[in-house]
Amino acid sequence: MEAAARSFFEDGYAASSIEKIAADAGVSKVTIYNNFGDKRALFTAAVELECEKMRGHFSIDEMERGSIRDRLTVIGKGMFAFLSRPEMIQFERRIAAETEHDAAIGHTFLKAGPWRMKKAFSAFLAHASANGELTISDPDLAAEQFVSMCKGMGDLERRFGADVLPEDSDRRIAGAVDVFLAAYQSGGRDSPA
Repeated sequence: MEAAARSFFEDGYAASSIEKIAADAGVSKVTIYNNFGDKRALFTAAVELECEKMRGHFSIDEMERGSIRDRLTVIGKGMFAFLSRPEMIQFERRIAAETEHDAAIGHTFLKAGPWRMKKAFSAFLAHASANGELTISDPDLAAEQFVSMCKGMGDLERRFGADVLPEDSDRRIAGAVDVFLAAYQSGGRDSPA
């Protein structure tokens, strides 16, 4: 899996071969085919593995205790840091380019990564709503709103090579949390979990 993730992230989907991944992993092609079936399934597993690094921020069981404001801030900062890693930026660019020639690559990436992350964050928000910390009737929409506000122009800037200063990201995320809580916080309280 590590060899596959490294190959897909560094070389892109089209330039990655089962033969090279197998050689880098020290296994046979047959082993990869027996475990994953085909290149697309291996790609899906590699994207899922990479996204697992981020999912801990949304896990209800693993979430640090504290106010809903504190937890949302941790999620916003973790998400932006995850997306700002040079290898993630490079990977997104490659996937976008390859999707022009094979739309299924983009769909596979969305399903294995971003849509899974959205589902996990939506579950976190639904849980916070059920606990009375937030009042959210559509957790999926609220998840999209929060992520969009946290990413802001910083996401576009990082994609096009501009430096995004940590203080600008912190200010953007703090503002996103403020706006989100103004819209969704129950009874105007910032209660601990």
